[in-house]
Amino acid sequence: MTTTIGDRPHAARAPERRRHLFSRALAGVIAAGVVLAVGELMSVLIDQNSSPFYAVGSTTVDRSPAWAREFAISTFGTNDKPALFAGMTLLIVLLAAAAGIVERPRAPFGSAILGILGAVGVFAATQRPSASWVYAVPTLAGVAAGIVVLRILTAAAQMPEGADGADSRMPRRRFLVLAATAAAAAAAAGAVGRYLGQQIAGAIDNRRNFAIPSVADKASPIAPGTDIGVPGATPFVTANDEFYRIDTALRVPRMTTDNWELHIHGMVDRELTLTWNDLVARTPVERIITLTCVSNEVGGVLAGNATWIGYPIRDLLDEVGVGAEADMLLSTSIDGFTAGTPIEALRDGRDAILAVAMNGEPLPFEHGYPVRQVVPGLYGYVSATKWVVDWEFTRFDAAEAYWTQRGWAEKAPIKTASRIDVPAPFAPLVPGPVLVAGTAWAQRRGIETVEVRVDNGPWEKAALAQQYTIDTWRQWTWEWQATPGLHTLQVRATDLSGNVQVEERTPPIPGGATGWHTRSFTVS
Repeated sequence: MTTTIGDRPHAARAPERRRHLFSRALAGVIAAGVVLAVGELMSVLIDQNSSPFYAVGSTTVDRSPAWAREFAISTFGTNDKPALFAGMTLLIVLLAAAAGIVERPRAPFGSAILGILGAVGVFAATQRPSASWVYAVPTLAGVAAGIVVLRILTAAAQMPEGADGADSRMPRRRFLVLAATAAAAAAAAGAVGRYLGQQIAGAIDNRRNFAIPSVADKASPIAPGTDIGVPGATPFVTANDEFYRIDTALRVPRMTTDNWELHIHGMVDRELTLTWNDLVARTPVERIITLTCVSNEVGGVLAGNATWIGYPIRDLLDEVGVGAEADMLLSTSIDGFTAGTPIEALRDGRDAILAVAMNGEPLPFEHGYPVRQVVPGLYGYVSATKWVVDWEFTRFDAAEAYWTQRGWAEKAPIKTASRIDVPAPFAPLVPGPVLVAGTAWAQRRGIETVEVRVDNGPWEKAALAQQYTIDTWRQWTWEWQATPGLHTLQVRATDLSGNVQVEERTPPIPGGATGWHTRSFTVS
């Protein structure tokens, strides 16, 4: 009996201790939120790339080994950036909670954790393209504010000696008021920082007021029969909001036509800095071109077809006088990404352009506004630089681009590919005629035939839609007389050069996936 009575005060205090521990962890998380929010707000005064959260994320992407980036793209696809943000947020929350738990008035271990995180942020910010020492200011200001908040909240969360029941209510209310105030202030600062970052740059208004260039050399009309119009199948032209996006930019650059320039240098006779007014004084063209990402798995959706308006790249090559020994154009994005494009691909007659409009609209920010490259027949990582601001003419044996440094192929022509779009995977089907439809592409060669087979049986030719040009994908349909049971369909394409799509299944890296797309269906 004596032991039981003696244990009661300890048992009564256990919930209070848990609340105390939670309050300290919450204090750490709120303090970390203050660090990020103040950093976001301060970055408005310097550069959006100086924001600690995005600087750390971008530096993580840039310095990650190739296998990590490949895993992220293959696992999350176009959701790779949200996945990174979620992972970073979870890590910050855990570290911040630990900082709150270990923080003490006379032993500021939690403040030290915030300081270490701040040092990581400073390093990351100062590694961004065109960064200087002032890029460290948002992180330093954020860490200073975060430590102050951490000290105040953990002091307020301190459980009075012997506190339990009603004795702890007043301190708890004081802590909750302070925590709610700090959290609201952090949320407001972060939101204001993001809003001002967009408004001060003026990019939204700049794009809204953008005038699509008037084009005399228009793309050929899309002939009837080019788009099969099958529900569920890929449309011939991909809407802007449906077009795939794969790039290394964690925060989409917000450039304007006023601050855009293209510096052209390297192995040229005449260096040139091209302003926006210089660019639009040239003669634009309109072309429909299919782009493909090298990360596209067999049957994947990382391909899209759009109508582009832009300015021929070969004209600029002639103007600057590219040296005879140069064989690579090293293009650089405003965020530091680089791509190495074979110069021969810019001179062989294909419609390589500096694009400024997409499907009748200014380029979306996510797709490179105000200027990006579009080069038919090459995977995007060697050709399709968004937000392009620098061209260096050099050699493949003298320079390496972002992904070739990580072991990817240097020149990367797009491989012949095809996929089944309809029926959807594992769709329940009934016996009888079933319309199978899909898409095939072999940019710069065009599609000659598409064949489909069932359960490893004989190949049968599909009906092809009209071929628009060799630089666009081609749709197809095939009628299958389905019988009851589980069946597997496969598709393969042959291009106009006689190349049959490769059967062997290989991964996208280093130079594009191969293999026949396969889908299974139950007919009952």
